[in-house]
Amino acid sequence: MTTSIVELEIPGAQRVTVTEDTLTADLMDGRTLSVPLAWYPRLLQATPDERDNLELHAAGRHIHWPDLDEDLSIEGLLAGRPSGESARSFQRWQEARRAGRPLTLDALREQDDRE
Repeated sequence: MTTSIVELEIPGAQRVTVTEDTLTADLMDGRTLSVPLAWYPRLLQATPDERDNLELHAAGRHIHWPDLDEDLSIEGLLAGRPSGESARSFQRWQEARRAGRPLTLDALREQDDRE
């Protein structure tokens, strides 16, 4: 028996919008993809300005929120993958946010090393 491998072309996003409860990506192939914001706790906790401050990279296949240190891929959205962030990691992120410390993973690790 033979098997075939199907390679999927992942389209990029041409526009991404985030509301209080939904992340919507208009894809370059004409589809519109919407996922619940509850899948991404950092985005759910963000202010509207933080949610709106996003960058598209890799021909629109990667979404980055610099204010939140959050990164999502169109591939992950298409696959229906919610955030894989652990509860402990999210808790550290929230603590750093409340304290006004940098939110990057490297900064959080440095803080852990000092504690």
